[in-house]
Amino acid sequence: MSRIRSVATVPALNRRTLLAATGAVSLSAGVGFALRPDAPAHAATTSQEPVADSLAHTGARSTAVRPPAPAALVPYTRGTTLQSVAAPRSGSTGYRRLGDGRGWTRILRDELAAAKSGRADRRTTLAAFVQLTDLHLIDAQHPLRLEYLRARNKSAWRPQETLTVAGAVSLVERVNSLRGAPVTGSPLHFVMTTGDNTDNNSKTELDWFLKVMSGGRITPNSGDPRHYEGVQASGLKTYWQPDAALRDADKQLGFPRLPGFLEAAIREVRSPGLKLPWYSTVGNHDALPLGCYGSRGDSYLTDFAVGGKKLMSLPDAECTALAKSIKDGSSPKGTVFRDLLKSHARQMRSVTPDENRAPFTPAEYLRAHLDPAHTGPGPIGHGYSSANLAAGTQYYTFRIAEDVIGVSLDTTDPGGHYEGSIGTAQLRWLERTLRENKDSYVVVFSHHTSKTMRNRHADPAHPAEKRHGGDEVVALLASFANVLAWVNGHTHKNEIIPHAGPGNRSFWEICTASHVDFPQLARVIELVDNKDGTLSLFTTLVESAAPHATDFSDLSQTGLAALYRELSFNAPGARTDLSGASRDRNTELVLKKG
Repeated sequence: MSRIRSVATVPALNRRTLLAATGAVSLSAGVGFALRPDAPAHAATTSQEPVADSLAHTGARSTAVRPPAPAALVPYTRGTTLQSVAAPRSGSTGYRRLGDGRGWTRILRDELAAAKSGRADRRTTLAAFVQLTDLHLIDAQHPLRLEYLRARNKSAWRPQETLTVAGAVSLVERVNSLRGAPVTGSPLHFVMTTGDNTDNNSKTELDWFLKVMSGGRITPNSGDPRHYEGVQASGLKTYWQPDAALRDADKQLGFPRLPGFLEAAIREVRSPGLKLPWYSTVGNHDALPLGCYGSRGDSYLTDFAVGGKKLMSLPDAECTALAKSIKDGSSPKGTVFRDLLKSHARQMRSVTPDENRAPFTPAEYLRAHLDPAHTGPGPIGHGYSSANLAAGTQYYTFRIAEDVIGVSLDTTDPGGHYEGSIGTAQLRWLERTLRENKDSYVVVFSHHTSKTMRNRHADPAHPAEKRHGGDEVVALLASFANVLAWVNGHTHKNEIIPHAGPGNRSFWEICTASHVDFPQLARVIELVDNKDGTLSLFTTLVESAAPHATDFSDLSQTGLAALYRELSFNAPGARTDLSGASRDRNTELVLKKG
């Protein structure tokens, strides 16, 4: 069992220490907490103190308090995919019921450095944390949703979409139940969610996400508070109609009839909130309506989002044309979509208007994170700061441990399209941050992967600024010996890629599957020093706390979370390769020590 090094623990943060962190000692306008060599590490807070309005203490300095080191835990597999994973029961056909399947083994990957014997007895833990990604909290009744694209592409609408909140709460419950880091026994230090926390860039979804993460009561409903008004109560055979006797397309594939499902789906859900400090990274679905339209200031789409009309069906040819324009990015501001909606005004159905469905701006996203009501276990702002608000940025850095920092990037392109890029200002900030912290190891977080940063649409707020893709980010990260990992999501698929640079400069890119599509996973990542000139990164996947087996008569919060997983497994058109190969799941990733 590895030895546990002392890691930077956290002071309670009130307004005084927050202002000191975000005002007096900020590295730059894009930074969350200061990382000067003499600045304290602010990895989290447990403080819930009322905040004051005074700016009199902006020069105050807080200090990290070091309690006695906790007793070492022992390695374990229970509650992880090392022990068991959801799998179809033997002999099942058609709609397949899930049960307990065989766990996934841990794979050693030594493409970047040779693994030396005896390292398990020598190693010490640098840090351990949990990555969540692509939660996609979905307001399933939102007027702007594109469910009708299912007429041409079965995967364009998912039968499980009404249950995202229950599923996300169950994932929080699983993280809360973990007994530290599975391999080293280290305490888990924080949770990072790497974007697409919401789905429609809707205020309803943002509120649900923050309450899921920090704790609270959520009613996953919008529009009519008494009834569900979305496509699953439309009587259209295109969609699974769970309450109705109608033999829809999904029931023809074996999907069950579940009377009372929709009433249960919009019932209040209670989240305990994470027990660990958590940080947030922005994704394209958090920044852009539908995750692809840079339509800020388009009053038509904003009015449509909060209005009383919803399109639920569309001719096949128009579905094909709209889907093509989204994929190729030919209409990044949503002009094609807006014109389509206008042309089908007479075919729309009436729904209850709801102002809470309005799209949120980047500033509103930041303010919501900074709201004391959503602080939970901290830190205040969950990485974002008043400096971000002032500068209009959504990237920052934070201290993970004594000699490890985290860097959260904003890879969304405000110009539109679902693929990403970063502007020159952010790329130069990243380079400065890596250089100024050359004595610390670095873990980089973003939503997009290196392969999905190919979008070069200009940022409307900075039209002359060049956009930079994943290849340039990889080259920059590989030029610094202190970069250990780039952790991301977006593709909804587990994939781990080695990136080799000159000399000892190499790092691992770790992409984790989503929590909206099967297999619905999160990932624990442990950083260790093997004390032999190498480092290891251990990755361990976890599922939600919901049982693998479902009971169609159980429409409780837990029962719905289990059904959420099973529906996602059976979703027509769903990809079957998202769990990745065994080398992309539970691993030990070895690196040379820079």
